[in-house]
Amino acid sequence: MKKGVIKIYISVCFLMVTLFAIAQAENHPRIYVNNETKADFLNTLETVSWKKALVEKKKQNLVKYLEFVAKDPTWLVSRLQMNWNTKHDKVYLKGGDFSHSEGSAPVATVRYSGTRDWATDYKRPKLEEVEPYSDDPRGLYLEHKETGKKEWIHPSKAGFAIEKLNEQIMNLAQDAAFLYWLTNDKKYADFAAPVFLTYMDGMFYRDAPIDLKKSNQQHISGLATFEVIHEGIVVSLVTAYDFLYNYFQENNTNLEHAVAVFQKWGDQIIEKGIPDNNWNLFQARFLTYIALVLESNSKYSNGKGQEYFLDHTFNTSTDRQLAIKESLLVYDHENGIWPESSSYSVHVITTLLRIFTLLDHATNNNEFLNYPIVEKAALASFQYLFPSGYTVGFGDANHKILPPENFELLIANYRKYDLKEKEALISGLLNQIIDDKLYTRHANDYFELFFYVDDLAQGDVQNVSIKDLTSPTFYASNVSMFNQRMGAESDAVMVSTAASYGNHTHANGISMELFANNYVLGPDSGKGPSYWHPTFRNYYARMPAHNTVVVDGKSDYANMRSYNPFVLDNAYPKSGKKTNFDKITFSKVSFVEPKTRSDQQRFTAIIQSNTAQKYIVDVFRSKKQIPGKQKHEYIYRNLGQSLKLFNKQGRDLKLSATKDLSSDKGDLKAYDFFNKKVKTQTSDDVAALFTLKSENQPNNYMKLWVKGSDNQSIYNVESPKSNALSKGTAPSEVLDKPLPTLILKREEAAWINPFAVVFNPFMEGQNNAIKNVSFSALEEYPNTQIITVEQSDKITDNIVLNASNGDVVKKGRFFQRGLLSIGRYSKENLEFMFLSGMFKYEHNGWDIVSSGNPVTISIEKTNQGYVLQNNEAVTLNMPFEKGRAPAELNLYQDNIIVGKRKGTVNRNNSNQLVFKLEKAYDKVEIIFSEN
Repeated sequence: MKKGVIKIYISVCFLMVTLFAIAQAENHPRIYVNNETKADFLNTLETVSWKKALVEKKKQNLVKYLEFVAKDPTWLVSRLQMNWNTKHDKVYLKGGDFSHSEGSAPVATVRYSGTRDWATDYKRPKLEEVEPYSDDPRGLYLEHKETGKKEWIHPSKAGFAIEKLNEQIMNLAQDAAFLYWLTNDKKYADFAAPVFLTYMDGMFYRDAPIDLKKSNQQHISGLATFEVIHEGIVVSLVTAYDFLYNYFQENNTNLEHAVAVFQKWGDQIIEKGIPDNNWNLFQARFLTYIALVLESNSKYSNGKGQEYFLDHTFNTSTDRQLAIKESLLVYDHENGIWPESSSYSVHVITTLLRIFTLLDHATNNNEFLNYPIVEKAALASFQYLFPSGYTVGFGDANHKILPPENFELLIANYRKYDLKEKEALISGLLNQIIDDKLYTRHANDYFELFFYVDDLAQGDVQNVSIKDLTSPTFYASNVSMFNQRMGAESDAVMVSTAASYGNHTHANGISMELFANNYVLGPDSGKGPSYWHPTFRNYYARMPAHNTVVVDGKSDYANMRSYNPFVLDNAYPKSGKKTNFDKITFSKVSFVEPKTRSDQQRFTAIIQSNTAQKYIVDVFRSKKQIPGKQKHEYIYRNLGQSLKLFNKQGRDLKLSATKDLSSDKGDLKAYDFFNKKVKTQTSDDVAALFTLKSENQPNNYMKLWVKGSDNQSIYNVESPKSNALSKGTAPSEVLDKPLPTLILKREEAAWINPFAVVFNPFMEGQNNAIKNVSFSALEEYPNTQIITVEQSDKITDNIVLNASNGDVVKKGRFFQRGLLSIGRYSKENLEFMFLSGMFKYEHNGWDIVSSGNPVTISIEKTNQGYVLQNNEAVTLNMPFEKGRAPAELNLYQDNIIVGKRKGTVNRNNSNQLVFKLEKAYDKVEIIFSEN
């Protein structure tokens, strides 16, 4: 048996012995707190204001309901959503919708939820508006959101109204149960107990649902909801039971039905679900609650107690519920990324931390040590962040901060086990999030109330920046995401490219989000009202809702569970690494669009100008594998209130209304969501200017320099709002507003002649770093794109981009066999040269040859000569004035000189010095001494 397996086995055995001892004692409460620490907790409420505030809030929230119940003891119970009259014990579904119930039980039974789809046209009533003991054959009597009129509707039209009303009522019961434990005031227990017992009796006599369609729904349904991962009421029920246990004992309450329901719920969770995504972990959280509130296996005739359910939580997998030990193997253990979109990934971390915190509270065995990937994932999640501190929005994600709870729970664990260095690290990060005003410490629930430390460490906290946990580039192959970053604060720029790999993906090809000028100026569209809503299915999950290229108006594939990644062909710097040369980042990715069988390739680079400003180069190639008629459309949406188009002379382009971009023309239905469509056609280069206006702020501009093409159609349209945006990534003026959108259309392949755009963000009152951009190509070298960027300070960047490392381009004395060269010149003087994917490069007296593998190398001018870095062995033939003393080469490792040698004159060209670098070096100096 391997060492790691032995460790886990011993840990599980110890866990079972410890929990057996806990169960034998039958002490309650024990989920969050126990009676032995009650005095300490009461003292904490006197000294920690944010904890006291939650307790007072819970007290105040119950006041009016206590008054209602004092006048009418049935007031709250009667508002439970139950089969009060019919007492049906059987539930039938039609796929994801409630169909009907039937049968008979001796008591009122719990009503099942209405539908799997949370999107609804009807309002959920306030508790005060709920009809007591409502059980009408006409259905539910709810107010329509648009008309304001009440209507009788079938439960399947009500979204989550039924389950959420029951959860709301049970939340009141759990709070009253907690306050009973806290204050010993019997009124709270008298308030909570009837609600708890009525619900549990009603669930005891009611069966799990049956799907009449015999669809997959049968395998994922919970006892109360359509998905076992949404059984949130379990937490309230367990909490109420835990805090009311002594009250029940004192009143000789028969709890056999309650125990049986917890066991039935645990069995439903074990038997149902989706075993190959986040469901395992969300279900495991409910199983942990159920396990810890139950007694030992030996207490029950069916043997289903703590040990049984904990074993299924952590160790034993079923066909529909993988144990945590197996579920965690899904992580990329190198980069710490979970294979889903960012919002779900960080939620998984929170769920795991909650599970292990609950477990550790029971065992006091530092359970986190057995699962180090959880801590690694929490730190890796910083790589999702835009410079504003909000996560990227690919797939079913939106822009949000990392859950502070993730770091609060890590800190709590570190302090409990006196891991001071780790506590200092995470406390420093959390304090920075607080200082950035992204988070204020407070308590919303019992996890925060009982498990957060009272005060964060302040004294010896490490001076760690969030920037220390991000890198210039980051690649997560298991979600097909590549992020590039450059700059800081108001000068920060980021580009995130993503394809579709894993769960909660969209059909988006090679999509892009772009951050500049403090906002996500080029956002993804996010997800729709729900996963079943037509708007989501027809627009938000489809290709035209993303910043990508659509082929024939038909590019498409399955969303949600999709395995259509891009291939990372080349990138700089290497993912997760920081380099000395920091003026450029780039990626080149390749993708096959399956619906139209098209080859696509996207090159994106961030380049820093001679000032702090950056610009972004985007070259997108697209062609069908089968020759013939084809159409390619480049789509980009930007924050703002306006988009204007200009010709090369800076004059407005004349556009006219069009009926293009429509399903009537054979395009996807997603095109029908574009509005205010206007169009022009030109072969010339054009400029596009997006303007974002915010109150008391200078105008925020994004200028696009767009390469012309024969008969290229240019559209200015309005896209639906982005649901990915948040207050942290867009100003309030454009939240929930349509997005101005640029679309470039080619009626031919866009490979030899790709879409090429330079993104130029700048602010009003700021000197724009870019004066002009020109695009050119060479007829005899069709795979080559040449982009010349003239900066305002008489600096010129010459960018030569090929389609692959093996492509060749030659013009006069210029030669390149390789992917990319960027040369920056001040007049005729070289400022820097950057080559990547290069076999051989010749220009202006330089002749650079790789020793076999294509090389990435930077050469930057200094006062004494040049400074270089390279990733492969390479030979440098560099310009040299005949008669001048040869230059000296200094080789560095970890900033220490490890070697020196002088250059030799090239025997074939006396105007060149030769240096050979036999391996990769982070830093190399070429120093010319004065004669």
